[in-house]
Amino acid sequence: MPKRQAQRRFTRKTDSKTPSQPLVSRRSANYQPSLWQHEYLLSLGNTYVKEDNVERVTLLKQEVSKMLNETEGLLEQLELIDTLQRLGVSYHFEQEIKKTLTNVHVKNVRAHKNRIDRNRWGDLYATALEFRLLRQHGFSIAQDVFDGNIGVDLDDKDIKGILSLYEASYLSTRIDTKLKETIYYTTKRLRKFVEVNKNETKSYTLRRMVIHALEMPYHRRVGRLEARWYIEVYGERHDMNPILLELAKLDFNFVQAIHQDELKSLSSWWSKTGLTKHLDFVRDRITEGYFSSVGVMYEPEFAYHRQMLTKVFMLITTIDDIYDIYGTLEELQLFTTIVEKWDVNRLEELPNYMKLCFLCLVNEINQIGYFVLRDKGFNVIPYLKESWADMCTTFLKEAKWYKSGYKPNFEEYMQNGWISSSVPTILLHLFCLLSDQTLDILGSYNHSVVRSSATILRLANDLATSSVSHGFTTYNTVNNLLTDQRRLYLSKLFQTK
Repeated sequence: MPKRQAQRRFTRKTDSKTPSQPLVSRRSANYQPSLWQHEYLLSLGNTYVKEDNVERVTLLKQEVSKMLNETEGLLEQLELIDTLQRLGVSYHFEQEIKKTLTNVHVKNVRAHKNRIDRNRWGDLYATALEFRLLRQHGFSIAQDVFDGNIGVDLDDKDIKGILSLYEASYLSTRIDTKLKETIYYTTKRLRKFVEVNKNETKSYTLRRMVIHALEMPYHRRVGRLEARWYIEVYGERHDMNPILLELAKLDFNFVQAIHQDELKSLSSWWSKTGLTKHLDFVRDRITEGYFSSVGVMYEPEFAYHRQMLTKVFMLITTIDDIYDIYGTLEELQLFTTIVEKWDVNRLEELPNYMKLCFLCLVNEINQIGYFVLRDKGFNVIPYLKESWADMCTTFLKEAKWYKSGYKPNFEEYMQNGWISSSVPTILLHLFCLLSDQTLDILGSYNHSVVRSSATILRLANDLATSSVSHGFTTYNTVNNLLTDQRRLYLSKLFQTK
């Protein structure tokens, strides 16, 4: 996502068409060089992708598939699914998991309430686990299943149940008012448990899980990072299944090897674009951009999608830095116009650094358009072009605000900021790459879910950066608008989303 960090000014020559043009004062963010040099990335290797390991993974997958099909107890089935998800290997068993959860959901619909075997773990743990898994997989289940066991009268001794409820509460919707309130109650009790059991060895694993969840709930964590962490934790459990653990370790290394190869390819692409060489003011963050793509979808089957999404991230970052740091207002207005027209024939009107950026943008968007047309049969380029034009228009408005000294009110800032967050553009590209739906839905990306997501990210980013000294005036405006009280309110609001 665009991040404004311009901090000082310096003077350098413009990419002029004639040597007689005067020096132009331009800003610099003083971005640090990338920690991940291209040569280092190319040197990365992974020795785990060997034929005997591949055969072993195939055998382990067959064993786990057999477990999923033969496990009889409903609670045991749900726990197995949850473990597979946390270990990062559930993508191998999507059909089996869908079948199990569909059966669970059908039973709930028929009985109008949960019928889990409650004798083993207790009502709260089992019910919350089922609720979370069903919602994670898109099934409809109401908060009524908790039968009032989510209030102040929680049993402090049932930490496993309280933790399960805490995790489930983060999948609440706007109408789940009671479930939202439990975040406060469960958090309070979990913190007390952590404090009281500092030196309790018997509760070590559970305490570690609680601390981890309090730092950030499972629903909000990045899958690959969570899998790496949980593999270690799961290996320390007394009830650990060695088959699941071995599969998780081997699979993690296999997937990591795939990601390393993709990153090498992307690093080569990034170097060949020449953007960091000729636009030395932009952020050189190809590794960070790729990591963001892995956070969205890590599965091996999405290799092409990850690479295209990373390229989109890097182009957004580059263009954002042009508007935020380097370009003059005249250059930015011209660039915006040419992006709106998508007119390569006007390339010579741009300064050299913008020529390279615009041509790279056109080439990559055309490549995505070709991929979608070839595989899905419809042309998405007009919609992609429109999204880039809209985003550049909002970048231009913010540049005008800065250069004129204008300070927008909060409503005006957010009206522009949800688009300048780049979320609508990113989600549109993701939709085009992943969805098989027709063009009808692409006519407008001003859908409530897109706008809400963009607004949350915009505000969350501003909350994180408003205390930092920024050269961009709108951020000073936001800092003034976000009093401590408002900042606290927004922080609590995000916790319930």
